[in-house]
Amino acid sequence: MLGSRGEIYAFGSAAHLGNAGPLAPSVSAVDVEPTPSGAGYWVLTSDGKVAPFGGAKALGDVAPARLNTGERVASLSATPSGAGYWVFTNRGRAIAFGDAPFRGDVSSVTLNGPVLDSIATPSGQGYYMVASDGGIFSFGDARFYGSTGGQRLNAPVRSLVPAADGKGYWLVASDGGIFAFSAPFRGSMGAHRLNQPVTGMVRFGDGYLMVAADGGIFNFSGLPFAGSLGASPPPNPVVSVAIAPLRLLSVSAP
Repeated sequence: MLGSRGEIYAFGSAAHLGNAGPLAPSVSAVDVEPTPSGAGYWVLTSDGKVAPFGGAKALGDVAPARLNTGERVASLSATPSGAGYWVFTNRGRAIAFGDAPFRGDVSSVTLNGPVLDSIATPSGQGYYMVASDGGIFSFGDARFYGSTGGQRLNAPVRSLVPAADGKGYWLVASDGGIFAFSAPFRGSMGAHRLNQPVTGMVRFGDGYLMVAADGGIFNFSGLPFAGSLGASPPPNPVVSVAIAPLRLLSVSAP
């Protein structure tokens, strides 16, 4: 898990390789992305810097001058080789580094809501962006399976997770509600009162795992629960969660 001040919290056999701090008061951590090998991770901060840890390669930052007024970095996703990544902004801009191919973006489009999350396809030849209204933008070999862009939602959409076979995806809203598109519904927290809103979600085995701002973890998969911070919330909100590759991740509870 990634805290807003750059703190990394590791569970199971996921390695703790360093925190992205201390950060300036005006800067916050935005996203954490593991390397494909599981030997490292990148942390993206709101000033556009990408901090590598462990085996993650330093491939470049987003200079503030490259962004328009009101435009902010929102997420990072890596290529399968680990030799490239994209940084996506709230305006739907995709900025490619290393061997990450640029496949298009929506930076010239007026969006109904900001882009909050993005993720590459398994091939690394495409990517999805999801906006807060549930609008989905697919590029390269990313296939569109539907969205909630035209629906009235109880809470904004926070994240998109492709199904394991790449033939569908799930969206999660900040209230824990799940929207499944050509992917099996595994459950949700939409009917439960949460202590803090959901801030992210990742694929986990045959399902998904979501994290709330207080570090609470909600596991909807066949894999065991590996721990959370829900019983002792951290001083700063959790903003993202990532999963170590399964070949390096213990499936036994600590």
